[in-house]
Amino acid sequence: MPLPTIVTPTFELTLPSNEKKIKYRPFLVKEEKILILAIESGDTKTITNAIKDVLKSCILTRGVKVDQLPTFDIEYLFLNIRARSIGESIDLVITCPDDGETQVTTQIYIDEIEIKRSDNHTTDIKVDDTWTVRMKYPSLDQFIDDNFNFDPDSDNTFDIVASCIEMIFSDEEAFDAKDSTKKELVKFIEQLNSNQFGKIEEFFDTMPKLSHDIEVVNPNTEVKSTVTLEGLASFFG
Repeated sequence: MPLPTIVTPTFELTLPSNEKKIKYRPFLVKEEKILILAIESGDTKTITNAIKDVLKSCILTRGVKVDQLPTFDIEYLFLNIRARSIGESIDLVITCPDDGETQVTTQIYIDEIEIKRSDNHTTDIKVDDTWTVRMKYPSLDQFIDDNFNFDPDSDNTFDIVASCIEMIFSDEEAFDAKDSTKKELVKFIEQLNSNQFGKIEEFFDTMPKLSHDIEVVNPNTEVKSTVTLEGLASFFG
């Protein structure tokens, strides 16, 4: 006699980037194990593949391409799937900022965590009187590097920026990034002056992000502080 099949519940959420509603299910025990082992390995490629596979399995709406989703969509999706799978709240250990060493445990509810947007954020960056660079959000692979953010001092900054260029255009001409090599795009970036490159850095700095403010009280000093959590990694208990 065959064993019974457990019905997995389905849920719906709205993607922050385009307000498209999608259906999803919680991850299963076998998928949770894959995630835990991947995160424990500390290997970026392993973590990337695990998150990619789990998201693809849990998203029930057809036509959703995980690899093409903006990073903040992935963060929001993954956190909500985790909530439905493990629990609606997360216990976190927070270091009190007033002394930088006392740690307190606090509980936050996942449905209170939002995607925060900056009013001055734009994907079209006018670098001079002629040319505008249209940016796209980092890929799933870069999402892992950011969470486990954009670091303007890192050695691969130009590579990251190049991979996020969608188009370079003026009133008369347009160059699609997919028609150029990574080397050509990096060369274009390297010719920018500091002010122009700073405008591109601002794209990453103001990009929509998973963010939540919590208040903590230092039990030793009784000082109340506000701590801002940003990025998916901050919400792993």
